[in-house]
Amino acid sequence: MPRTRLSERLPDFPWDTLASAKERASAHPDGLVDLSIGTPVDPTPDLAQEALAAAANNPGYPQVIGTAELRSAMVTHLAERWQARGLTEQAVLPVLGTKELVAWLPLLFGLGPKDTVMFPSVAYPTYAVGARLAGCALLPADSAEEIRERRPALVWVNSPSNPTGAVLPGDELAALVAATRDVGAILASDECYGEFGWEADPVSVLDPVVCAGSHEGLLAVHSLSKTSNLAGYRAGLVAGDPELVGELTAVRKHAGMIMPGPVQHAMAVLLTDRDHVTVQRERYARRRAVLRPALERAGFVIDDSQAGLYLWATRDEPCRTTVDFLAERGILVAPGDFYGADAARHVRFALTALDDRIEAAAHRL
Repeated sequence: MPRTRLSERLPDFPWDTLASAKERASAHPDGLVDLSIGTPVDPTPDLAQEALAAAANNPGYPQVIGTAELRSAMVTHLAERWQARGLTEQAVLPVLGTKELVAWLPLLFGLGPKDTVMFPSVAYPTYAVGARLAGCALLPADSAEEIRERRPALVWVNSPSNPTGAVLPGDELAALVAATRDVGAILASDECYGEFGWEADPVSVLDPVVCAGSHEGLLAVHSLSKTSNLAGYRAGLVAGDPELVGELTAVRKHAGMIMPGPVQHAMAVLLTDRDHVTVQRERYARRRAVLRPALERAGFVIDDSQAGLYLWATRDEPCRTTVDFLAERGILVAPGDFYGADAARHVRFALTALDDRIEAAAHRL
């Protein structure tokens, strides 16, 4: 009997479809300005590099739950920065970059073909990938009413949003939490861009204003990739309901999902330092201040984009037409159709390029 390949459940990798546009953009006389992928380009803070080196002699196996130093740092950071009151060290868990967690979360919770995973209608594609890996039904939807009607097992929210930069106000998040609890589902909140609020202040799902003082049924996902230029270290965390975190911990022990010991130490050090986050935030603010008006002068309309590392823009035409228009000017962006059918007339501009490349894009526009 022929075996079924897990890869057959998955769509084509979306970035592969940009190959021809990238080739055209790369032919520009002044070179490519790649604003398509949100990968950090600024230096990893010296603080992190020094911490990693200091912990380099690390011969034993680390623990899935993280060192006492790291667990304490995660609890303190979430309480002081995100008002996540009442967390204990049993309610936090380091993860190997948050994309890994997003992709495997339905499977780690034992969900399958009888279950539905809900995620935003315009969304980071890995939410859908995670549902497909577990064989779950997919539900691109945004409202509390749809939660109550369709009764999903897992609900993803993402604020600030990737790709749109939209921020969900506390009352809207609270309504989603209430609906999820009404149907007995898990709500996972992807908050990885929370440090970059420009025109709105992001709030965590673990904030008492949102969760009514209880973390029951809730998980918040945070990452150091963007805030600390630490994408290469694969350093993230998940926190919330201690019962859910305990379940994840138990399964991850069997699967060997363990953050390397030196990375744990570097992550703990960075979580206790705000200065490097401020420095990076100021870099992105400068780039945003250059790129946004250039796009508007060139006839683009910027929608949402209140927070995060992206500008969500449209020329009111099919997104691939816009991709081609920009490629002729040596600029590569992400087409909206990566993120769902509702995004097919938008493109996403990343701010994760060095200052001179952002300035080059603005000049070409």
